[in-house]
Amino acid sequence: MKPFQRRDLAWGVPLSLALGAALSALQPGDWLAGFFAFSFLFLLSFFLLASAVGQTGSLSYLVAIAFVLRLAGGVTTRLALPIYGHAGDEEQGAGFTYTDAYRRDSQAWELASSDRPIMDAFNSRFASDQYGGLLAFCAFLYRYLSPDAHRTLLLVLMSALMGALGVPFLWKAVNMQWGEMVASAATWIFALYPESVLLGGVPMREPYLLAFSAFCLWGFVSWNHSRGKRSLTWLALGILGMLLVSPSIALVTLVILGGWMYFSSDRGRFPWWGAVILGVVFVAGLFLLSAALDRQGNLGGGGPLGVIQNFIRESLKWNAYKIEEGSGWVQKLFDEMPDWMELPFVMIYGVLQPVLPAILVAPTEIIWKVIGILRAAGWYAMLPALTLAIWAESGTGAESNRAGRGIRLWLSLIVWGWVLFTALRGGGDQWDNPRYRLILFVWQAILAGHVWVWWRETRNAWFPRVVAMEIVLVAVFAQWYLNRYLHFGVQLPFAWMVTLILVAWALIAGWGVWRDRAYRV
Repeated sequence: MKPFQRRDLAWGVPLSLALGAALSALQPGDWLAGFFAFSFLFLLSFFLLASAVGQTGSLSYLVAIAFVLRLAGGVTTRLALPIYGHAGDEEQGAGFTYTDAYRRDSQAWELASSDRPIMDAFNSRFASDQYGGLLAFCAFLYRYLSPDAHRTLLLVLMSALMGALGVPFLWKAVNMQWGEMVASAATWIFALYPESVLLGGVPMREPYLLAFSAFCLWGFVSWNHSRGKRSLTWLALGILGMLLVSPSIALVTLVILGGWMYFSSDRGRFPWWGAVILGVVFVAGLFLLSAALDRQGNLGGGGPLGVIQNFIRESLKWNAYKIEEGSGWVQKLFDEMPDWMELPFVMIYGVLQPVLPAILVAPTEIIWKVIGILRAAGWYAMLPALTLAIWAESGTGAESNRAGRGIRLWLSLIVWGWVLFTALRGGGDQWDNPRYRLILFVWQAILAGHVWVWWRETRNAWFPRVVAMEIVLVAVFAQWYLNRYLHFGVQLPFAWMVTLILVAWALIAGWGVWRDRAYRV
């Protein structure tokens, strides 16, 4: 990071004052108090973002776009949902897209406006925040920047900052490891992905976890290349932030970095001191996670690993039950299929959430229609890239060797393992499932960036073939949803639809293999 330059003050101060005045006018309470609070946070945001960008001038435009999209999206939904959302919904009436965000915000204001210490956020009384770290931070902002009024846009601004702050760190790390082309592709995907933009405008854990993941990535890659002590500071800052916000993600990140270190070291050797550091932090995170989970319910037994195992088992059962209970056609399918097929069905259904054909056809309020289409289209655009990530080989950058391929294979296995786990953990929930999946989006963006560069370089025919398979899936289910909601056409039995899709996929794959062999001959 570079220091905030004097020339940055020439635009940073007046822009902070202007935006602070505008947001203060949209919020309750004394205008002058709100003006100072918002202006201070805007100036802090510009300071951090400009310092993180450094001397990379072209990157500043992408960071600015990421920040503006998240802030504008958060402010727009906060103002529009009470008017255009579902009537009678308490969360939407308050301008929140997520129930968790609404509850955390309410409890943060309750704690901030009381005489209790901020550290009370970590006790079980405030159950809206699983781990307490984000709740404590939100309450701190309210107590010391907005004690006179409940200004919810303060938290929107901070989420937008964190959502954009990961962009320069991701770019620097990927540029150092794989080159500028992959870095540009990965950061554009990271900055514009609709789910990330939506969550970047609400007080949720995800924008903070994405920023902390980018800190860890930059610190780890920089240290691998230069062995600088400052690099370890960024790595430690990222891990510490995760431990406060979500210890489970700190553990997953340590696993990712441990595998990366193994594949990038000489002959796959793992340095003893690296194992010691990762082990200490891993054990600490394990105890923090088990303590946080245990306070939510009776999950005791078998120590920290037993608590976590019990939580995962019970949550998988609960989400499978919720899918069946919440959808009549899923209940019908469960009645018709063998018991052993229910869990795979839940997993596949979860991977496809949010279902693009459904949101294209299902009737809903216009604001939810727009949000739903953007979210679903973003995920369906990512699916072909993640599907091909294991096979894609980019010839650019410094890591086109065996170690680089090992790292990308490791990241692919982790990403797909996480996608499948969150599909089971979140089931068919079209909100929690994609939100859990987004937590590792830093690594997904890296893989998607690789695939994009690989396809641009090679024009490999399998990329359009995988896209064609996805179009078949969307088209078949779109017809099913059209018949369900609009009574258009003939509704095929579910088993027939699956058979039709699999046959079409087999034809596309078979034709592709035949063409490749004929071309080589």
